Amino acid sequence: MWFRNLLIYRLSLDTPLQSEKLEEALATRPARPCGSQTASTYGFIPPWGKHDDAPLVHAGQGFMLIAARQEERILPAAVVRDAVQEKVDEIEAAEARKVYKKEKDQIKDEIVQTLMPRAFIRKSVTRAAIDPQRGFIYVDASSSKRAEELLSALREALGSLPVRPITVKQAPTATFTAWIKERTASHGLILLDECELRDSAEDGGIIRIKREDLSSDEVQNHLAAGKLATVLSLAWEDKLSFLLDDKLAIKRLRFEDLLQNQAEQDGGDDAASQFDASFILMMLTLQEFVPQLLEALGGEDIPLAV
Repeated sequence: MWFRNLLIYRLSLDTPLQSEKLEEALATRPARPCGSQTASTYGFIPPWGKHDDAPLVHAGQGFMLIAARQEERILPAAVVRDAVQEKVDEIEAAEARKVYKKEKDQIKDEIVQTLMPRAFIRKSVTRAAIDPQRGFIYVDASSSKRAEELLSALREALGSLPVRPITVKQAPTATFTAWIKERTASHGLILLDECELRDSAEDGGIIRIKREDLSSDEVQNHLAAGKLATVLSLAWEDKLSFLLDDKLAIKRLRFEDLLQNQAEQDGGDDAASQFDASFILMMLTLQEFVPQLLEALGGEDIPLAV
């Protein structure tokens, strides 16, 4: 249940989201299997439970959890290329003529159509949690592309979805660098042992530091030479540890044992109750953590139009 990555989006405050209406909207875009000639499909699935009647929205204490699944037929480019070349060689040898690009493209289309039904199918699931009270959408994705695919599908299902990535009032690199120089962060955040330093020049070098004391003279010398911290590992109040970059993407997110043990106690022996308890505790933690993180980074930058 616990998210491993976190891309945070700001939902317009005048966009009401209710679980019942959201359920109806997602039902118009259910996940479907790839047909024999379909390269890819994308749609919503139940975030918990595999039965046909399982809800597409898991709701609890005002929070909502949704999930989307992509199915792709995978045709390795090398396989297609070799098959095309084999066909081209066969034609040139049999007809004693050159096969040019237009005909090659046609051959490629025919081969792809022939191979598509036998292609491997790859499935991937992306989850998102919605906090309507604070106006946040949290997507468990390591890339903005994956997150935008889910948000785009959600937008199509709802008809509209005014949402944007969160931003802060000052450059995160300046804040990260200041924390390392001062050997301390703020708002319950604790520096850990990993960072990425970049030269401020456009084509400058990159230094990745792992399992090192960030207060060491070596790290401080890099900062004194003008390098800026663009990625930083942090912990928060003994509840979370994570890697934060200058685009405010959170990766390698870990909810510490204290929270996981509490969820196990709250959920009891039933798997569904365990899932619900973990989800609610995760969301309550994020509801407290994210505003603290944004304040530590100089405060959220909210356009007047939002």
